[in-house]
Amino acid sequence: MVSTRDCVFTSESVTEGHPDKVCDQISDAVLDAVLQDDIEKGHVGLSRVACESFITVGLVIVGGEITTEAWVDVNSLVRDLIRDIGYTDVKYGFNYSTCGILNAIGRQSPDIAQGVVVGGAGDQGLMVGYACSETPELMPMPITLAHRLTLRLAEVRRANILPYLGPDGKSQVTVEYRDGKPVRIDTVVIAAQHTEEILDPARNNAFITKAAKDEIVQNVALAVLPKDLLDAKTKFFVNETGKFVVGGPQSDTGVTGRKIIVDTYGGWAPHGGGAFSGKDPTKVDRSATYMARYVAKNLVAAGLAREALVQLAYAIGVADPVSIMIDTAGTGVVPDTKLTAMVREVFPLTPKGMIDHLQLRRPIYRKTASYGHFGRSLPEFTWERTDKAEELKRLA
Repeated sequence: MVSTRDCVFTSESVTEGHPDKVCDQISDAVLDAVLQDDIEKGHVGLSRVACESFITVGLVIVGGEITTEAWVDVNSLVRDLIRDIGYTDVKYGFNYSTCGILNAIGRQSPDIAQGVVVGGAGDQGLMVGYACSETPELMPMPITLAHRLTLRLAEVRRANILPYLGPDGKSQVTVEYRDGKPVRIDTVVIAAQHTEEILDPARNNAFITKAAKDEIVQNVALAVLPKDLLDAKTKFFVNETGKFVVGGPQSDTGVTGRKIIVDTYGGWAPHGGGAFSGKDPTKVDRSATYMARYVAKNLVAAGLAREALVQLAYAIGVADPVSIMIDTAGTGVVPDTKLTAMVREVFPLTPKGMIDHLQLRRPIYRKTASYGHFGRSLPEFTWERTDKAEELKRLA
């Protein structure tokens, strides 16, 4: 967490077509398919999923440990997902219909399973949640704005507003803070994959045209960034290497779980022990991190602190957390020790309790796999609710 001081802070985001994010979405789509089958067959809670994916030029590998009675058509699932993302033409360097797909999925270790079936945590580890009052989403400003940019990149591409854009892209936003409050946007960075039609022949087709840069700034950055945080000194950098024609899996490999800071708080708060995508909710890496965000958000929404960091820790096979820590960085209206006692009373913190309360056995996870797991008001994101705020106020 950043204290009440003068500083600049930077966070980044990536689009759904970034190779690592493609892999996150594949892994979570496999998880969703298994959970959906469990629901349809009345086997809710039976399956265990730890799915990881790898993508490179012309090839996708899907692996991991899955124990289930479901049958998942991995080949069709992967092709449909990559098509939905937008890799539909060789001009983007990857094509959903011609790529190779290797299924290397195995079964979960029985040594792990025997501790999970009785309600214990699926692994040891520490999980972190965070919330602060500087945005309506109760998220840090830099990551919130970075996600807005990548979401807008996808929107203008899909709506054909900027038809030359490809699926791959990244953003970065630097925010200036004074006395711990965001006062202006210092720097905006956008990297947007594109076709060759916006290359500048006057510069040997090594750079995009100035007109294209201006279009991206106007239709992406200025369309979503708060105008009161922009000023004459705000710097905009667009495709600063010159061009970004070769992108996606053609230019970089992708692996599940490599964008954990993008997934959480943009580096503003610590990250816990593991990634999220491809893991069923018995893995506390996922369920406890969602619960920690839920706890932190409700504490801030209740007005009990301007910011709250929540750490939970678990031992494999043990249901109750081995530790709970609340840190409000001096912004709490009651002592952090009292908040910790309140959290123990109000929130279910065993794996089963978290899964049931947040309804985590639903096939909702592909939506989480790009543009952040937190700070998004989607009906499936139960951990973003503030329905415990009034109860916390009463206890305080």
